[in-house]
Amino acid sequence: MKGLFNDESGVTSSKRVAGLICIIFLNITLLANSFSHGDIKPSDILVQTVGMLAFGCLGLTTIDKYTKNKKQD
Repeated sequence: MKGLFNDESGVTSSKRVAGLICIIFLNITLLANSFSHGDIKPSDILVQTVGMLAFGCLGLTTIDKYTKNKKQD
């Protein structure tokens, strides 16, 4: 499980940690909203922002993986 947060060099990646935290909170929020009334829910823009932040963090991790290999070649 610890290896999930590490990059290729073995250092903990803050982008992976931030992305996974966003995904966890987004899933908890969506699960909680499925059992609550429609009056008690976060704004749609907030949910979309957290989703895009998670997508951005994990996407940047993927880009770093491929650009690092090109620098070594």
